Amino acid sequence: MRMRHNKKRNTAFLYEALIAEIAKCIVNKDESRKLKVLGIIKEHFQKGRILNRELGLYMTLLESNSIEPAVTERVVSEVRRVYSGLNSQEVFSSQTKLIDDVNKNLSKSVYSNFVPNYKSIASISQLFDEDMPIKELVLLERKVIDSISLKEEVEADKIYHIDNVVFRNFVEKFNTAYSKPLLENQKELLVKYISSFSDSGIDFKIFLNEEIGQLKKKLIDSMDLKEMKADSEMSLKSKEVVDILEGFKNSEINRDSLLKILKIQNLVTEISS
Repeated sequence: MRMRHNKKRNTAFLYEALIAEIAKCIVNKDESRKLKVLGIIKEHFQKGRILNRELGLYMTLLESNSIEPAVTERVVSEVRRVYSGLNSQEVFSSQTKLIDDVNKNLSKSVYSNFVPNYKSIASISQLFDEDMPIKELVLLERKVIDSISLKEEVEADKIYHIDNVVFRNFVEKFNTAYSKPLLENQKELLVKYISSFSDSGIDFKIFLNEEIGQLKKKLIDSMDLKEMKADSEMSLKSKEVVDILEGFKNSEINRDSLLKILKIQNLVTEISS
């Protein structure tokens, strides 16, 4: 009987969970905790360390897609060969140190972070298990090969294909609704938002955090303009918009909130000009 997968002994999961923790820190503006997480990653996954080498083997399979089956088989075979050459005791010892570091300096809540590609990570971990029965190993290897050779079909409501059609459709709908072409910062926001569905979303969250900060600053600075001071209603509306931007820190960004941010970007540009 196959043993239950232990995610704390899965180096790729530990790495992805820490990356997710950084994203949470950025959203919550917790700079101190973010630096702690970065320090742990740099300490345990730096180049030359065994966890870095092991993670590299995971990533070779995780980041491969749409490869010819014959080539995929060779890639999987070579990755398993290289993995078998790693010192398993050193891997276990290094994982233990990493887990202790996370428990002492962060918290066990890190292991509950959502990792989008967890199933793939778990499958690859079992692929590296030398104690797995031959029949199960062969079936699992075929499953991994098929997932790499063919593009995975995913639920439309969870992940969107990143291509020019998606971006163009979104832009056209926005332009039709608001009768103005997108600004450069709006285009960048959209690109990073669409891309966030296929990765951990860190780039999007970093950009969004910085963009919201800049929008808030420009709005607050605009309140000192004599035109704004002379118009109490406009000044009040600006304060309301600042509050809306502040509220985005503690909520997930969906398409509705994204449209609000796009409109605020337009508003701030008009005020600035």
